[in-house]
Amino acid sequence: MSSTLSIQPSMTMEEILHIAPAAQRALFQRYHVGGCSSCGFQPTDTLAQVCKDHNILDIPEVIRTIQHAQEVDARMQVDCQTVKAWLDQGEDFSFIDVRTPQELAIANIPQAEALDFDNPAKYMELPKDRRIVFSCKSGMRSLDVAAYFVGHGFTRVHSMRGGIDAWREQIDPKIPRY
Repeated sequence: MSSTLSIQPSMTMEEILHIAPAAQRALFQRYHVGGCSSCGFQPTDTLAQVCKDHNILDIPEVIRTIQHAQEVDARMQVDCQTVKAWLDQGEDFSFIDVRTPQELAIANIPQAEALDFDNPAKYMELPKDRRIVFSCKSGMRSLDVAAYFVGHGFTRVHSMRGGIDAWREQIDPKIPRY
């Protein structure tokens, strides 16, 4: 993907985040940039300005970091048809919906387990090579959760691209829209 993902130092962070949503997480993980008010940036700031403001001298390395993070995110994503096929074939995997209880009350995928917010540590006890698919509304929160698990050594972690919205559009149109 890095060959097609063209990021320039003169681009605004808004432009970069539009083509590479993984940039937010990558910049925070690698450089502690953009995760809180003291290390944040404005959407109108250019990448060059963000690097200057945070004393990061190697802008090409920052760009490579963003490109790599985007590639990792792309590899973690799986489409809902694949998840449905795994379910239909009786594959053994954990399918976990990370949406809030309020969202789950509105709509859910019956085969997905609701994330246990009262006991999140139980997921860290799963085998590191267990296939886990996370889902949310649009695929963004689940991608953050999947990246967190990859960062903790899990090797077969996925985020369902498009979340329950894609599932409704492609698998089960009876699921309520919200």
